[in-house]
This record gives sequence, structure tokens and C-alpha cells, in this order.
Amino acid sequence: MNTHSLFTPKRLGCALFTAFAGLAFSSTAWSATDIQVWYSLNDQNKKIFEQLVKDFNKQSKDAQVKTKAFDTEADLDAALSLTADKERPQLVQLPEVSGLDDVSTRSYIWPLHQALAKNPVKNARWFLPAENNFMHDARGNLLALPMMAEIPVMYYNVDAFKKAGLTPQQPSRAWLELQEQLVTLANNGSRRCPLTSDQPVSINLENLAAVNKQFYAGADNRAKAGFNFDTMYIRHLSTMISWVRSEIMVHPSEGPQSPKRFESGECAVFLSNSGNLGEFAAQRKLDFSVSGIPYYPQVTATPGNPFVTGSGLWLTKGHSAEHDKASTDFIGWLAQTANAAKWYQDTGFLPLTHEAFNATDASYYSKLGEWRNLVAAYGQKPENTTRGFRVHNYHQIRAIFNTTLENALDGKQSAMTALQTAATEANKLIKQK
Repeated sequence: MNTHSLFTPKRLGCALFTAFAGLAFSSTAWSATDIQVWYSLNDQNKKIFEQLVKDFNKQSKDAQVKTKAFDTEADLDAALSLTADKERPQLVQLPEVSGLDDVSTRSYIWPLHQALAKNPVKNARWFLPAENNFMHDARGNLLALPMMAEIPVMYYNVDAFKKAGLTPQQPSRAWLELQEQLVTLANNGSRRCPLTSDQPVSINLENLAAVNKQFYAGADNRAKAGFNFDTMYIRHLSTMISWVRSEIMVHPSEGPQSPKRFESGECAVFLSNSGNLGEFAAQRKLDFSVSGIPYYPQVTATPGNPFVTGSGLWLTKGHSAEHDKASTDFIGWLAQTANAAKWYQDTGFLPLTHEAFNATDASYYSKLGEWRNLVAAYGQKPENTTRGFRVHNYHQIRAIFNTTLENALDGKQSAMTALQTAATEANKLIKQK
């Protein structure tokens, strides 16, 4: 009888080598701590973020970032509410509407300043000062990484201004002077869309106050006395109603269609958030520039700064010490000057750090109009009227304001009636617990 051996000495040695090599490889793979990051960004900003993640993973031996992208922040938040504690991602992108800190009150949120007390970020000076309410609590503590912080700006199509023969070839920051320019634009190549916006509440209510150096929500922007839309608001909304009727402004609408219209060259002027800047810059055929949003010289001699808005990366509780360390390591890596500068320059979000802002060469701003000066203002202590506001139940209130503006611009209500009704409903919600 012949005896057959599955492993000859030579084969056995090869098999053992392969097995040990496999174990060694697995050990290396298992040594890295995976952290989950959920986010929602437009196509351009998504591409930049994913590249940063890829670069982090290449150089990191201790942590690896896994991402999940959502179409909208609302979709992300809905998925988060249905996720069990043990399956919750370590970092999530969540919005903060003009200084609200209600996200930080959620039971699963871990304030960033507490995490950084254990694992500090070295050699980084945060760009937004503690006095700015955005992503800061009442004591000035940082609640989340303000990575998607942005401000409303006025984009304009340089070619459209040239075609219309306007001099200077940029929009006026005074509302009534801008009106004259829009008429000229409409009559000389931009008939379909002289002006539009995707931020009706931000432009026509919240920042109408901030840019004109008025308190938006009562004394100290805390709505203790409730909302009171005075003559400035009524006159402004009446003007916007007339602009829609005369077709020098396309009815503002939230969603991706408005920025796409500007991106395609259809609209001459676009009032929106700065987070669109990277998307527009990626369009080679679009010659555009940036200015501050308009104000009324009759109200203030010089314009104030709009509120910071947008979203940030929030840490969640309930993870291991290794996961917490990996999460803060990733945050620290994002804050490194080269990475933070790339993010700022390629997206239009405000800089994370002063180092990122200072590392940005003057050539970057050569075709971006007032962008550098608009950004620089946010590295300083804000005026009381522009530091942000805190209003109870403001998410619901903002929805009411949005509907109010839609009805008024559609001609269903006068400016006075619409604003008085909106203020009454908002003040009821402020008092509800």
C-alpha cells in the first residue's frame, strides 16, 4: 500500500510561511482603528473631502477613516435618529442655524472642547474667535469642528456685466443702486435671470439686520422681547416684491437649481452662501467674482458682517478610548496648515485656522473680488449685532419665515401683513418650552 502525504517537508514549510505571513498582515490591518464619518456636501466639496480622507488614511498607521455621504443634511440627520447607540458614527456633519446650540444638547453629542482637553490639537489657532456664537457655547467653548462654516455673499458673472456695458463691472452693494444695474443687465443679455438667491430667509431677514448693524432677534439677539419687523424690513420686502413682479429678480428658491443656474451662466447675480465658491471655480467657462451682500446706506454708513452659518463635524459619545483618540487625531490632521488651507481654498468655507488663512497666497484671490477682506473680518472679535443669535425653537420659526417670504413674493400678502403675521407666530413659539 502506497502512503501519500499531503504535506512534504518542503510544502509544509511553505504553508507555515504563508500562514504566518497572513497572520502578520492581518495583525497590521487589525491594529488600525476605524472611525466612521457621515457627511453631506455638494459634488465639488465632496471630492475635496474624500481626497483629504484618502491622504489621511495613507499616512496614518493607527486610524483609518470610513465615510458615508448623504444627499442632504436632513437625510443624514434622519438616518442618525434611527441608528442604534453602538452603531453611531464617531463624527457627523450637522448644521447650526445662526448660533443655535440645540445640537449640543443631544444626549449622544460629545462637545469638542471636552475631547480636545484629553487629546489637544497642537500648533493651531482656531480662526473663528470664541466670541462668535457659531459652534461655540455661551462661555466661548468650541462645540464642534467648524469645518463647513460659511457666510452669505454676492456672486456675479463678470462676462454679464461686461456685456451690459456696466462700469464698474461689479454689482453695487447698495440695494437701490443694484436695482438700476439689474435693469441694465435685464435689457442687455440677462433677461432670463438678472438676480436670484437660494437663501431667502438669510438674505432678506436674518442678514438684512446684521449687514445693516441692527439686532435681529431683540436686544442682544436673544429675542427676549420677541421679533419686531420694523420699517426697514417692510420697505425691503416691498422692494423685493416689486423686483419679482418686474422680473429683475427670479423668485428665490431653496435647493440645487438656483446655484446651477448661476453656474451655467444664466444668472448675472446670485446671493448665496460661500460654500458654493469651490463649485463655481471648478467651472472653467464661468468668469465670476465675489462681493459682500447689499445693505442700505440710509441705515448704516458702512456695512456690517453677516452671521456665520453652515455646519460642522460633531463628535459622538459611547465609543472606546481608541476610537475617541482616532477621531481627535483625524480632527488634528484636518487642522494642519496644509490640509486646512487646501480645504479653505478649494471649497469657499471659512478657514479652520489662522495658519490656513495666512498660508493662502495673494494669487488665490486675484479674481475673487472682495473675498479676502470678507473672510479676514471673521478672524477678529465680532460686533454684538453680528456675533450670532440664540432663539428658542428657531428651526420652526425659520420654517414659518420661509413660508412668509414665499407668500409675499408670490403676491399673496403685502409686506406689512406678511411680516406682522410672521412675527406674531414666531413670538408664540419663542414662549413654548
